[in-house]
Amino acid sequence: MFLKNVLIAGEQVIILYIMAAVGVIAAKTRLFTEDTAKKCTNLLFYVITPAKILESFFTLEYSKEHVKGLLLAVGCGLLMHAYAALITAPFFNKNNPDRSTVYKFAAIYGNCGYMGLPLVDAVVGGEGVFYCSAVIISFQIFSFTHGVWLMTKDNPGGVKIDFKKLILNPGVLPVFVGLPVFLLSPELPRMVTVPVSSIAGMNSPLAMLIFGTFIAGTDFRSIFKDWRIPCVAFFKLIALPLSMIAAIKLSGISGALATTLVIASATPSANNTIMFAAKYDRDASLASQAVSVISFISILTLPVMIALV
Repeated sequence: MFLKNVLIAGEQVIILYIMAAVGVIAAKTRLFTEDTAKKCTNLLFYVITPAKILESFFTLEYSKEHVKGLLLAVGCGLLMHAYAALITAPFFNKNNPDRSTVYKFAAIYGNCGYMGLPLVDAVVGGEGVFYCSAVIISFQIFSFTHGVWLMTKDNPGGVKIDFKKLILNPGVLPVFVGLPVFLLSPELPRMVTVPVSSIAGMNSPLAMLIFGTFIAGTDFRSIFKDWRIPCVAFFKLIALPLSMIAAIKLSGISGALATTLVIASATPSANNTIMFAAKYDRDASLASQAVSVISFISILTLPVMIALV
């Protein structure tokens, strides 16, 4: 049964990675360059992903179970990031701060938006996207507080947290817009739902094409040059999701919520690792290398973690 589950989950992952392979080919042939991908990332981040989150709130039927699941997903997401920060705290401290902060950030924060949403959508469906949006809220809260602290704690000017970004960001705002619609369940006109649904439909293909450009530019020899990157991959892709699976089994959480939480915990390192490293003058080159390599390794680990849950 486990092997059957691996094959089922692996098929969904492979479908997404075939899209990524198209991105690799497009990048190698200069049809879809890294500069173009960066511009498309803004489109994905500020327009398409919020539309995908909105769509899940527009289409999911209201029930007490779904409300409970949403609150559980936020709580579990916060606990997941707190646990990840705790278990990685003793590690990577002997490096230069510009590098150690990158290793820690990459080990704690997963790509639950760009990678998590397409995967959850493929494996679980709209209900999973609904719960994943709650995990994204916890990601945003943690990354703009603990993540900023991690990146700036050694700076002479001290820690500078932008509290506006805790709420005014593309991961949280669509939840605030969609939640009243979900709770009140009004009959929305087609002129609203159809554009949102059409834009949301671009989420998985575009996310995977952009992901492919990251893989295309990766020097995979770096896996053997820097032994710390595989260590980060172990924390992010194996230790954290296995801990999440154990916690889920002990707590009795099951179904779409359980699968969503494990997928969110098993996703490779977040693209924010690169953006935060660049913004706070850390080693952005190392961040890009780590995210690309760990994302590539996740091809092997994601189907196993999904099958386990």
